[in-house]
Amino acid sequence: MARRRGLPNSRQTGQEQPQPRRWRWLRRLFAWGAALALLGVLILGITVAMAARSLPGYTALMKSEAGQTIVVRANDGTEIVTLGPSPGEWLPADEIPQVMKDAMVSVEDRRFYSHFGIDPIGLGRALWVAATGDRRIAATSTITQQLARNIFLNNSRTFDRKAREAVLALALETKFSKDQILELYLNKVYFGGGAYGIDAASRKFFSHSARKMSVAEAAIIAGMVKAPSRYSPTADVQAAVKRANVVLALMKQYGAIGAAEADAVDVSAVKLKEEKGQNSIRYFTDWVLPQLDLILPDTQEPLEVWTTLDLGMQRAATAAIQANAPKGAQGALVSIDRDGAVLAMVGGTDYVSSNYNRATNSVRQPGSAWKLFVYLAALEAGYIPDDPVVDEPVTIQGWSPRNSGGSYAGPIDVRTAFAYSKNTVAAQLGNDVGFSAVAGMARRFGITTPISTFPAMVLGSSEVRVIDMVRAFGAVSARGKAIDPYGVTKVTTADGELLYAHEETRPQQLVPDYVAAGITDLLQTAVNVGTGKAAQIGRPVAGKTGTTSSNKDGWFLGFSSGITTGVWMGRDDARPVPGLQGGAAPARAFAAYMRYAVAKRPVEQFDTDLKLPEWQLEPDDEYLYSDPDQYYYVDERGNLIDPSRPRGRDDPYFAPQGGDGPPPAASDEFLDRATGAAPGGGATGSNRSNLPPPIGNAAQQPGP
Repeated sequence: MARRRGLPNSRQTGQEQPQPRRWRWLRRLFAWGAALALLGVLILGITVAMAARSLPGYTALMKSEAGQTIVVRANDGTEIVTLGPSPGEWLPADEIPQVMKDAMVSVEDRRFYSHFGIDPIGLGRALWVAATGDRRIAATSTITQQLARNIFLNNSRTFDRKAREAVLALALETKFSKDQILELYLNKVYFGGGAYGIDAASRKFFSHSARKMSVAEAAIIAGMVKAPSRYSPTADVQAAVKRANVVLALMKQYGAIGAAEADAVDVSAVKLKEEKGQNSIRYFTDWVLPQLDLILPDTQEPLEVWTTLDLGMQRAATAAIQANAPKGAQGALVSIDRDGAVLAMVGGTDYVSSNYNRATNSVRQPGSAWKLFVYLAALEAGYIPDDPVVDEPVTIQGWSPRNSGGSYAGPIDVRTAFAYSKNTVAAQLGNDVGFSAVAGMARRFGITTPISTFPAMVLGSSEVRVIDMVRAFGAVSARGKAIDPYGVTKVTTADGELLYAHEETRPQQLVPDYVAAGITDLLQTAVNVGTGKAAQIGRPVAGKTGTTSSNKDGWFLGFSSGITTGVWMGRDDARPVPGLQGGAAPARAFAAYMRYAVAKRPVEQFDTDLKLPEWQLEPDDEYLYSDPDQYYYVDERGNLIDPSRPRGRDDPYFAPQGGDGPPPAASDEFLDRATGAAPGGGATGSNRSNLPPPIGNAAQQPGP
């Protein structure tokens, strides 16, 4: 048999074949990685052990305060509300109903009894979210992590806080049993309205001890932990029932209760405790207090929070909403000072029946109030209030808007179109300047919700928040400067130590002064002679109405003497409200409130004098303000011509009249071109030499 020729292998030579270099590097990287991982585990173990040793004992944790006592003060220092733990008994583990334990574990941490304080599967989901950005997958903290946060930390969403939370959770699992951790959690978790622990929550919402809790009540209580203000049965019964049914479904899925028992539970039949009326100030404090987690360091000390709220204005705002909201409808009001300080906030007609804050949380269509951004974009593009427009039927990209009442005024000006809220003109303007430009203007003025760029967006089809619309109108009142609504001026400890003080920032100029003056002119006209006449208060007011289709929403937003106020009215289920127009009930509520709000302030006249930039002046005005020899023009061949230079025989506009004499004065054709005059000496009819033709003719063209 023939022998194969070739290089000797390792067996033949007795030598090992060298491994490729990349494999050596991979082995080194693996070794270093393993070593670093081992070192990390060692450091983590030491950290957890030290944290466990420093943790208070179980008895000490039981006796620790369930929450801070917070005194909230108005802008004059008056105490308006004191928030702290509601009374409730501490229930030992063997006295807590098993159904309550099962409900909480099912909805908050279904692997509670198998993990070691941190859920590796949940952590894996979190890493997957970070890697893929798939919002459908969400990771939640374990019950032990929540307990660590509730006892030792605050709710700030920082990496440092999350790392400390994880270490403390591991330490708690090291030091205490699962039953002890669950007992601590159920007696300390916050359920809203000052209720810490299941017994306080049961007494607050159901008028009895948690020892007597039913399956339906346990589902309601467990469902509230995720968002107490949203899922509280006193805030939104429908939301609470829907969330409780989710809890029941999870309990059935994980075997905590049988399918027949789960299907037999009727959450909507649970009888809630009747509460006495509460001041609408709670809408304001519910908005302000969560901000403390963002502006304060970690502290469990009793706090005093000094706010911007004006008690007299708050009472006037509450009365204005309650007196003018149509039957069956809700109302919301936000009022801010010229620097953004929130003076009054009403989130509904009755805080007890519904503590859902419609002033800050609800998103609704603004209707014609959105035209603020349409006309701002038009003014920035070069339109002025006196420009001619045509109110006539139009079709833009297959969409044909109609005016309220179905009538058309024909040739009018921009000011009149805005004052009488002409939909067809707003559509033409939006088409002319570009719907994306309108959306950009809204975003620039503080609208945080999604914005459509379809043609119908000019009539307010994109949903907004009341507080965002008030911010936008407040920026107009501030002559085009951005403002940010705020409610906290300072925070101190009970001993007077300053923890936080509001600092004013240099405002950003959102639009030029002349644009702010122009839109103020339009807003003032809308109140003086247009759709907002019901908002008149005997001094200058600038504002805009808004009404959505079928009277589902009514708005009025405006300002006077440095105070900007927005009013919304409508039903939570978005059903039509007969007779609800922005110029009716919302405008009347605005006027009722503003008469009180500005009573002690001096009357201020609006600055509506348009000081236009040079590029927007008419040709004749430019001639008056500059040297005629500075005019330039472009000849028929596209060359830039300087009229002051010597002209030759070939110049078509300065041809000699005979012989070799000096060139004559400019021809009539040159003057027509330079001044924008029509042939024969007539004016062109357009006062914007560098802008598109009047929109009455251009609106029929498809938009961008």
